[in-house]
Amino acid sequence: MNEPIVSSLRSAEIGVPNLAEAEAFYTSVWGLSIAARTASSVYLRATGADHHVLSLHVATVAEMRMVTLRCKSSAALDEIVRRTPQHGGTVLSARTPVDEPGGGEAVVLRDPQGRIIRVVCGDVQHPVLPDHRDQPIRLAHVVLNSVNVAMAQPFYENVLGFKLSDRTRMMAFIRIPQPHGKPGDHHSIALADADNNCVNHIAFVMPTLESVMRGGGRMRDAGFAIEWGPGRHGPGDNAFNYFVGPAGFVIEYTAEVEQVNDQYEAGKPEDWTWPPGRVDQWGISPPPTARIKEAQRAINFVTTR
Repeated sequence: MNEPIVSSLRSAEIGVPNLAEAEAFYTSVWGLSIAARTASSVYLRATGADHHVLSLHVATVAEMRMVTLRCKSSAALDEIVRRTPQHGGTVLSARTPVDEPGGGEAVVLRDPQGRIIRVVCGDVQHPVLPDHRDQPIRLAHVVLNSVNVAMAQPFYENVLGFKLSDRTRMMAFIRIPQPHGKPGDHHSIALADADNNCVNHIAFVMPTLESVMRGGGRMRDAGFAIEWGPGRHGPGDNAFNYFVGPAGFVIEYTAEVEQVNDQYEAGKPEDWTWPPGRVDQWGISPPPTARIKEAQRAINFVTTR
């Protein structure tokens, strides 16, 4: 296929023990709004066009159910199915209509380390909402812990068409290439070196740096401490504030994500080092708290779908 096989990161699906609590938080504090609901699930949209960017589902324990990407055609879905077993993945569902709000058709895969990835096309999209300075626009990225990044990375590159943007001592940042060499987000997924395959965090794009800061203030007012930040990352150049939300999920407000194209030269670990005592470009952020470090290794992907 001449065009990139995957076009964007759409949504994350999580299981929570207290659906009402999670819904109240993500709507009244985090800044999402309800796109649809069923008896046991709530689908939440941001201000952008995606039908939903986060779905909440009743579960016994907090769990990461899947990450959903978007592609542009049924042919791309079929090609993904063809590639998956060649690169260590498992096809859980070949192309079939999606039986949840948002619709479209999708394939569901398990990557070589057990994470469930869905790719959808033809799903419903909303008119973009008027600018709300402090509300998320869309998902920015999802960071996935990996016991073996070198094993995980080729699946995303060879099956889904991601490309490496930067490799640091702790993470491989991979991006979704855009058509005709146009610039796009520095990364939509990052694979973090770890002793587990848990979800590390889910990041949401805010309109501006100011909205990242005001969002941090709103979270603190609601009793949620900033667990890391404010600061500006190296790879991706994005501003950040991190929190631990309901059920223990680590969530991030971010803005000003670097836009790169195929001419971007991937950095190596030695290209991304900080002076002693510094954990971001600005040099003002304290290190991540013990609480966030624990939360970043606590929530597993479900193993069946």
